Amino acid sequence: MKALNKLTAPKAVAPERIIQFGEGNFLRAFVDWIIKNMNDKTDFNSSVVVVQGTPDAFVTQLLQGQDCLYHVNLQGRLDGEVINSLTRIDVISRALSPFTQFDAFLALADQPEMRFVISNTTEAGIAFDPECKLADRPAASYPGKLTQLLYRRFKTFNGAADKGFIIMPCELIFENGHHLKDIINKYIELWKDQFDGDYEAFKAWFNESCYVCATLVDRIVPGFPRKDIKQIQEKLGYADNLVVQGEAFHLWVIERASNISIEDLRKEFPADKAGLQVLITDSEAPYHERKVTLLNGPHTVLSPVAFLSGVNIVRDACNHPVIGKYINKVQFDELMQTLNLPMDELKKFGADVLERFNNPYVDHQVTSIMLNSFPKFQTRDLPGLKTYLERKGELPKGLVLGLAALITYYKGGKREDGTEIVPNDDKKIMDLLTELWATGDTRKVAEGVLAAKDLIWGEEHGDLNQIPGLTDLVTEYLNAIQAKGMLETVKEVVEA
Repeated sequence: MKALNKLTAPKAVAPERIIQFGEGNFLRAFVDWIIKNMNDKTDFNSSVVVVQGTPDAFVTQLLQGQDCLYHVNLQGRLDGEVINSLTRIDVISRALSPFTQFDAFLALADQPEMRFVISNTTEAGIAFDPECKLADRPAASYPGKLTQLLYRRFKTFNGAADKGFIIMPCELIFENGHHLKDIINKYIELWKDQFDGDYEAFKAWFNESCYVCATLVDRIVPGFPRKDIKQIQEKLGYADNLVVQGEAFHLWVIERASNISIEDLRKEFPADKAGLQVLITDSEAPYHERKVTLLNGPHTVLSPVAFLSGVNIVRDACNHPVIGKYINKVQFDELMQTLNLPMDELKKFGADVLERFNNPYVDHQVTSIMLNSFPKFQTRDLPGLKTYLERKGELPKGLVLGLAALITYYKGGKREDGTEIVPNDDKKIMDLLTELWATGDTRKVAEGVLAAKDLIWGEEHGDLNQIPGLTDLVTEYLNAIQAKGMLETVKEVVEA
């Protein structure tokens, strides 16, 4: 089996135009895969310099050992087709560590063709550390390092307006770009006395000539395929030690910065011309809401309904003659009706989600979704329940059944087939459910859970007993589940 490097495999050469903070699985299977497609299908012609995100050099050393070549293995269903593809990614020109190569890191700012900064430093990465100093080698925080780089670029090119960066963070926090821009401005204020009289001009250049975009990323990336690596390497014919597995689906929503138009950003980053699911828009907010509602929302309620019906795998739940109908009801008839995007867009996304749930390569246990289920229901499903009631004048029966299934799951005990039911949540929530179920009164159980505004629902939602009809319907479903079992109760709801 051949080693993987530029002597044994072809590697494209393109100008270094992208600085990527982070060398992890997600960026390599998502962003770098997207850039590969853009290079192949458009005139984007760009390569990536990877900047190591933490002092741990393990992945950087593996990249260097393979001349930054590796393969992405995409698996799943896409538009009805089963996908299991292997693509060699050759867009990373080099990888460096700001911890041991600080001067080389700063010198990236001196390269005139550099245009983009992309990052995934985890949700904790976009944070302000007041201990950071401009003179640090490097600053401890990611925004601190980026501010150091930006100042170097400002100085090198004398504040030239066309030398600003387009900055697109991929960290999984809502409005990530807004947070990052705010923190960079905080560093500019913190270090104002260290800028040798450049403070005002540098601040203006950053805010006017750099474009910080908020983004939403969506692709499940399991990472290195330990279980399948031997077969994959045999298929490739290369000893690739950096194979990264991801699902076939991808979506990148990029909210334009306020100081650049959608048209200009599309010209700079022509992902649409490559046929990619990269959407440049005025606001990521409705797409964030769509993802939370139509991807995370069904997961949260299908899990207890499926588990208590004797179904353990998400894919099997999708294909079950009763649970499958339940998932479709919640997705298309209920949650989808509460969103504000065009219905054809929502239906396409909803269908894509169900294809993702039905991935033949992933045995996704429903119990793995059920950690902290009540807080998840609060953020993912409760807003939709209330909006549905407001718009339709009645409660969404599938969502309410999901809530009753959650409450039943937290009772514990054993499933009909003898499988242990082991809920996992905040101890106070667990104690409350234990106490309520000990009464033996389903009405008291329903009222007690719905009243737990301080513990579960928050001040925003308050006492859910105030929602017309909810206490009665939850109680009705709790009684039905106790009397007939989960599956029979689901059947009655979906066939009503």
